[in-house]
This record gives sequence, structure tokens and C-alpha cells, in this order.
Amino acid sequence: MSPAPTPQELRQPESPLELFTTFTALALQGFGGVLAVAQRELVERKRWLTREQFVELYSVSQMLPGPNVVNLSLMLGDRFFGWRGGAAAVGGMLFMPLVIVIMLAIGYNTFAEQAMVAGALRGMGAVAAGLMIAMALKLVGTLRANPMGPVLCAGIALLTAALVAVLRLPLVWVVPSVGLLGWTLARLAIARKARS
Repeated sequence: MSPAPTPQELRQPESPLELFTTFTALALQGFGGVLAVAQRELVERKRWLTREQFVELYSVSQMLPGPNVVNLSLMLGDRFFGWRGGAAAVGGMLFMPLVIVIMLAIGYNTFAEQAMVAGALRGMGAVAAGLMIAMALKLVGTLRANPMGPVLCAGIALLTAALVAVLRLPLVWVVPSVGLLGWTLARLAIARKARS
């Protein structure tokens, strides 16, 4: 595994076709969570983004409607090749999974009752959760540069987890309210840093 690139070491995709093939490969690697694979591929292997840039794009993609990684692919494609890059990246992210999902849907009714299939689906869920935890641990270092600092960021993360996992509040309420809280705290931290 190579280290994350510095801004001076960043590369750029050669064409929209490279965006399409890269995001197709990403989409085919992810069962229940492409994000951890995307971080490794886009930051460490392709070196198109620094870890900080990845976290920024991912943060914005979470606030937009739709799947996070699709939003991320759209923004990254647009960054490099405008609307053509955005279309290529989103196309790569969606085309093959759509074909696979249609094929699985056709066969699901036939095989859904088999214990082996149910066990495989549970196993994929555990793998997806593990990938998300691994990505979070890799990216936690970027919090050092956050104006709020790692303690406040961890507090916001714990609050979010408690509201969703413990209190079972709907995301439609948690995301805007905790997002507004985070934005307010970040603005205050930036203003305090500017004054000192």
C-alpha cells in the first residue's frame, strides 16, 4: 500500500474513458460499500486526490441527495473533464452494477430461500461494515487539520451514531440538524482561529 500523495504528487486521469473504467472497477469491487475501496483507489493507487481532498469531496457528497459514492464520482469527474468527466464517472459507477442487479433480481426469487444464499448475504454485510470501519480509521488523521480539532469532530460523530443507532431517529432529521450543528461549530472555530 503506497502512502497518500501530497498535493505536488497528484496525477490526473488521462481521459474520460479512464474515469469510466476506474469507476466501473470500483463499482464491481463493492458489495454494500464502495467507499472504502474508492478511498484506496483514488487516493493511494491512482493518486488523483489527497486524503484531505477525498474527505472534503466525501463530506459534500453526503449532504447531496442520492448515493454518496455516485455523488463523489460525479464531482470528481467534473473536476477533471467537466460534464463529460462527470457523465463518464457516473456511467462507470452505475452501468455494470445495474446489469448485475437486474440479473440477480431475476434469479433472487429462485434462490432466496436457500441457506447458503442467506448466509452469503449476511457475510457480505459484515465485510461492508469492516471496510467502512477500516476507511474511517485511515481517514481519522485528516481531523488534525480540521479547524474544530479531533475531539469536537469525534463528539459530532458519536452524537450522530447515538441519534441514528441508539435513538433510531430518521436520517432525514439527523443529517440536517447535526450538519447544521457541525457547520456552526466549524464557523465558530474558524472565526476564533482568525482572531488569534
